[in-house]
Amino acid sequence: MGERDALEVFYSGWASYQEALSAAAATLTDEQLQLRAAPHLRSVGELLTHLVAVRAGWFRGDLGMGGDEFLGIARWDEPGAAAPTADELRAGLASTWRLVHQSLDSWTPDDLTETVHSAWPGQEDETYVRGWVVYHVLEHDLHHGGELGYMLGMHGLPTPRI
Repeated sequence: MGERDALEVFYSGWASYQEALSAAAATLTDEQLQLRAAPHLRSVGELLTHLVAVRAGWFRGDLGMGGDEFLGIARWDEPGAAAPTADELRAGLASTWRLVHQSLDSWTPDDLTETVHSAWPGQEDETYVRGWVVYHVLEHDLHHGGELGYMLGMHGLPTPRI
């Protein structure tokens, strides 16, 4: 198995996880987005907002992929930002996945070893290896997706296979 084939196996697992996240979000109402595991923890909507915003922030803001619409999505998670609706979150989950998928599909194994620089205005310039960013966003999806599944289940809502 070549390097690219191994990456495609890895990426297909992430795609399956995205399908599970999308299934979890598919029927959520704006009211269900307010549900929390505890008063001091993120709500379902805040959790999904954070997951989507982080994808957009890293892939657009730091890796320079996609269009400027992703800069707006990356700001969904900023203090004082208006909370996205259930429909906006579903659309954001889908569009940020397309961004991730198209990026992964365009990069070679060598591209994943390249150094990239943070492109966020007003922040200190930081340097990352592209492959580390990809892994970091994947682990972030897994962590918060697990929280989402647990929280939905504790409220008696259908839980995806995540």
